Amino acid sequence: MDLKNNTTDTHTGFEQGPIRPPSEANSLLIRLTRNCPWNHCTFCPVYKGEKFSLREIKDVKRDIDVVARFVEHIKQLAEKSEQVSRAGLIKTAESVAPEELQAFQAAVNWFAGGLSSIFLQDANSLIMKPSDLADILHHIKKCFPWVERVTSYARSHTISRIKDDDMKMIAQAGLNRIHIGLESGSDQVLKMVKKGATKEIHIKAGKKVKNAGIELSEYVMPGLGGKKLSDIHAIETADALNQINPDFIRLRTLAIPEHVPLYEEYKAGRFEKCDDKMMANEIYTFIENLDGIESVVKSDHILNLCENVQGTLPEDKEKMLSILQSFLDMDPDQQCVYQVGRRLGLFSGPADMENAHRFEKANKARIQFGITPENADEMIHELMKRFI
Repeated sequence: MDLKNNTTDTHTGFEQGPIRPPSEANSLLIRLTRNCPWNHCTFCPVYKGEKFSLREIKDVKRDIDVVARFVEHIKQLAEKSEQVSRAGLIKTAESVAPEELQAFQAAVNWFAGGLSSIFLQDANSLIMKPSDLADILHHIKKCFPWVERVTSYARSHTISRIKDDDMKMIAQAGLNRIHIGLESGSDQVLKMVKKGATKEIHIKAGKKVKNAGIELSEYVMPGLGGKKLSDIHAIETADALNQINPDFIRLRTLAIPEHVPLYEEYKAGRFEKCDDKMMANEIYTFIENLDGIESVVKSDHILNLCENVQGTLPEDKEKMLSILQSFLDMDPDQQCVYQVGRRLGLFSGPADMENAHRFEKANKARIQFGITPENADEMIHELMKRFI
């Protein structure tokens, strides 16, 4: 199979952006836009100092074509044996033009991940003209007709301005899941962190996605209101989601690395960060107030205090609350061991403390790092920086 690029257009090479949702770990990443058109959120470390731009439609299609060519080649290699050999891939890579090596690696990774899903980058692909986005989606379907899921990040502000008919056109073209960073349903919190959206806009956008027949994944950020707005953040966010009824609610606990604007507020004492006990209480209040919806709650990130606080509403609500209560019922020393063990990946929930081997490792690490109930908040903050 000829792997050489024989065209003479202005395409400068395959592109991929820096991030994707955890649930898209096995997806092929196709870049439609560069960076974020808003980029003012004070908690976000991504894209700062980078200019937003739309990529040329022909360049995006070219990226898709290049990957399709490599995927077809890898499939042919696989047909010759039960599995694609490392030697075969190395030999193939040696014949690939330098500007297409990244595309080849993307194809290899996607093949290994099952070739079932595609994620459109960067932060807000739906800012494109609906007709242009539909054109790209049709091209994806043409090149990869077997793909089960095509997803994208999007801003609520952008979606709220898209016509209903255009949203349905985008859905029919093949976009079947959208990830939105709701973060909070509290207007006070949203304004404080410069989210560029209101509770009303979030609700309007969420309903618009659902009405178009597209799966909706909403991200919530425990701790974003700080100590002052913790309760209203939890209650108002639950209320917004009760009105939207998204398919997924994903928890992503606030962390404050030194290179985000919010860090200056935190350093100056104007933003008081919630400790883990307050965070557990906030998440408890949030889940307790989720009502009348059938969303799947996910806690799929190491920043979260309890990874196993997840399930389907309403049937798993009490189970999720009981997990949080288990942490809250621990004495301070136990909580301290759990906090360390969780951030080291030893525990996914309080029940894991019953594993004597893991408990011992977590306690040894707590002693080694000099972490006590009195300094746990500060020390855990330093540990969490590794995962941002």
